[in-house]
Amino acid sequence: MRHLTTILLFPIILILGLGILSCGQKTPENEISIGEYSSLTGTTATFGQSTHRGILMAVNEINNAGGVLGKKIKLQTEDDQSKPEEAAMAVTKLISRDGVKAIIGEAASSRSLAAAPICQANHIPMISNASTNPEVTQKGDYIFRVCFIDPFQGEILAKFIYNSLKLKRVAILKDVKNDYSIGLAKFFEESFKKLGGEVVDSRAFSEGDTDFKAQLTALKAANPEAILVPGYYTEAALIVKEGRELNMNMPFVGGDGWDSEKLIEVGGAAMNNTYFCTHYSAYDPNPIVQNFVMQYKKTYKVAPDALAALGYDAAMLLFDAIKRAGSTDGDKIRQALATTKDFPGVTGSITIDPERNARKPIVVLEIADGKMKFKETIQP
Repeated sequence: MRHLTTILLFPIILILGLGILSCGQKTPENEISIGEYSSLTGTTATFGQSTHRGILMAVNEINNAGGVLGKKIKLQTEDDQSKPEEAAMAVTKLISRDGVKAIIGEAASSRSLAAAPICQANHIPMISNASTNPEVTQKGDYIFRVCFIDPFQGEILAKFIYNSLKLKRVAILKDVKNDYSIGLAKFFEESFKKLGGEVVDSRAFSEGDTDFKAQLTALKAANPEAILVPGYYTEAALIVKEGRELNMNMPFVGGDGWDSEKLIEVGGAAMNNTYFCTHYSAYDPNPIVQNFVMQYKKTYKVAPDALAALGYDAAMLLFDAIKRAGSTDGDKIRQALATTKDFPGVTGSITIDPERNARKPIVVLEIADGKMKFKETIQP
């Protein structure tokens, strides 16, 4: 998941990250230090908080089972405040100060794009839990992810609207400050047109906006059968709510950036007749999924969303790679991650392809009667 930002601090941070590695804390012999950078505060705080809970659950589970290579996992967490420049600072601290052996993060592509070059330069494996922009793993051979990528997500959304909903005319409202939103809109439009669909209009907004009536009024005039909003839940719920006030009763459709309990909390009844694709469904009868849901609810007293499941999968896949590598050496962990095949994750069977992306299924959820409901699973 995913903003288009000029990171002025990046050269300084990269130099800092490379220059003070020797100053890192010495990890006790019986521990393996793993880093996490997440948006625990800021505009997408629910993403980071869910991710952190999922990772922490995995750490506790693995430590209670004896750890990895006979050592306990020590999780070092940094809050990037939902800002790319803070993400770059966070991974620099984790590498230079804490001496972590690998890093998990981020949910948002913009933050992963800021952090990945630093991890690559220092030969520290990084696993993004939910950054779907294709460019993330292109930053280097130490950068991986456990989520699907936007070209696949865009293609699935196009097929779902065209084949499942049987709608042919779509309008798009995208966030021009968000790499994720721009990319997903692009991949959707390409796929939808190939299927024979028509994008009747496309409008833009910026992250943080709260009034979308002008854009929605213009889109309504184009007479679309559905509206694609490839953004985050923070704006999507407000957009749908304002659309309903304008008597726009057609389906609104989004990507995995919609996946938050805040979506229905903010949008209320307006969110009925909306759909979004995401990484897993808590209603999947798969025993792996149901055991995860049960343990998560027992620990945190709430149901796990996709970000929690992805955080858990990223951590467990990393621990599996360290075990298979038989070492905490960065290059050996990297090699083990690259050869991951059919890893039984909560979000599906995960195989890492040659571009270090995850090949896995995608889930479509529907909101009806004020609740998220499983709609269908689509294989890669």
